[in-house]
Amino acid sequence: MWRRQVGALLLRHRSTPSSTLRHHLPLPVPDQSPPLASNLLLRLFTSQSGEGGDGATKPFIAFVLGGPGSGKGTQCVRIASDFGFAHLSAGDLLRSEISTGSEKGELILNIIKEGKIVPSEITVELIRKAMESSDAKRVLIDGFPRCEENRIAFERITGTEPDLVIFFDCPEDEMVKRLLGRNQGRVDDNIETIKKRLKVFESLNIPVVDYYTSRGKVHKINATGTEEEIFGAVHKLFSSLRF
Repeated sequence: MWRRQVGALLLRHRSTPSSTLRHHLPLPVPDQSPPLASNLLLRLFTSQSGEGGDGATKPFIAFVLGGPGSGKGTQCVRIASDFGFAHLSAGDLLRSEISTGSEKGELILNIIKEGKIVPSEITVELIRKAMESSDAKRVLIDGFPRCEENRIAFERITGTEPDLVIFFDCPEDEMVKRLLGRNQGRVDDNIETIKKRLKVFESLNIPVVDYYTSRGKVHKINATGTEEEIFGAVHKLFSSLRF
C-alpha cells in the first residue's frame, strides 16, 4: 500500500526545495543543503507516517496548476462545491501546521525564517495526511507540484500519479493586470516582484505541465475572460469526466 511506504522512503531521501506558503513565503528556488530543522522535521514525520488501515481506495486526484493571477484558486472553490472534491492547498496546509504551535509547526516556521524552502517530503506528507483524514473520493491539489522535484517527491512517496492535471493557461499581461488590481494588501503584488514570480513560474512549473502533457493527463483551460466564462469551460470538462 502507498501509505505504508512513506516511512522508509522519507528515511532514504533527503530534502530538496518544495512548495511554499502562498502569500508571504519565498518562491521555490533550489537550495543545496537542508538546515538542521529540516532533518529533525523529517524524523518527526517519519515517526508518525505510514499509519492508517489497509485496503483504502485511492481517491481521484486532480492537480490544479496555473501562474499567479491565473484564477486557479477561485475556480478550485467552485469545482469543489459543484463536483464534491476536497480542496487542498500546500500553502494552506503548511500555514495550518504552523498555526497549531506544534513542534513540527515551529520547525517549519524556523526553516522559513532562515530563508529556506520546506522540503518536498514534508509538504507531500502533509498532503498525504490531509487526503487520508478527509476520506474524500475526489481531491483537488491546488498549486502543487510547483516544480519537477515536487512532482517526483509526490509520486515517490504516495506511489501514485494524478488522474488529471488542470492547467489554467493565462497570458502574462493578464496575470500582471489581475495581480496589480487585487488590492489585497500583499507586499509582493508590485510590478517588479510580479515579474519575478512569473519568471519563476515559467522556469519551474511549466516543465511539470510539459511532463504531464506527455503522459496525456493535462487539460488546458483558457483562463482569460470573466470568472463565469472560465468556469463554464471548467464545468464542461468536469461534467464529461467519469470519477
